[in-house]
Amino acid sequence: MTTWTRPAIDAADITRYLGVNVFELPKLPGLIALHTEARDADTGQERFVRSTQRIIRLLLETALSHLEHRPRAVTTPTGRVFDGLAPAEPTLYAVSVPRAGDALESGLREIRPDARLGKILIQRDTTTKQPTLLFRKLPSDIAGNEVLLLDPTIATGGTLLTAVNELIAAGVEENRIVVVNVLTCPEAIATVLSRRPDLRIVTSHIDDTLTDEAFMSPGIGDFGDRFHGTLRRG
Repeated sequence: MTTWTRPAIDAADITRYLGVNVFELPKLPGLIALHTEARDADTGQERFVRSTQRIIRLLLETALSHLEHRPRAVTTPTGRVFDGLAPAEPTLYAVSVPRAGDALESGLREIRPDARLGKILIQRDTTTKQPTLLFRKLPSDIAGNEVLLLDPTIATGGTLLTAVNELIAAGVEENRIVVVNVLTCPEAIATVLSRRPDLRIVTSHIDDTLTDEAFMSPGIGDFGDRFHGTLRRG
């Protein structure tokens, strides 16, 4: 049985990716306050959902700005011309990694209800930390298009790489994938981008490190369980 081995990296190793492949939301007080609320072990489901949905809204708007745009001039109510921009493609494609990714999917639906959505279900073994693909359903015409890949937490990077491999197998080019992520860590960034150097990752926070048990530190807990209210009690 192949087990996961914690990569030995220095957090400084990821600095070359920042602003090139990895785009972290500015650490403004409001965003840090939302993270504080979400990460608190005493925060229940309702407050967790409320705080993470606000983070997700900020994150999605930023991720959408990383997609290709083209010039668009419009006439304002004053009769003057505003030289603006519009999405280069009218159709938005996004793929979520359930269950945690469903939180990002619902947030995207509020912003872009016209988005064409796919799902890639991947299970990570609790002992080996290795990912297994269980299910894939993608829009039939996704090949060649820009795609938002919705994955709230990236710890070891194995699940994300599996999802990326499936998109590439479906005809999506690596440099046209924008990963939308709530929380990741230096080890995951180094692992993912050493294998897929043309990916772009938009994240709301990069944690300090990854523990020997493959949990992010300081972490947020199991995002899917906390968001959907399926934590074990007692």
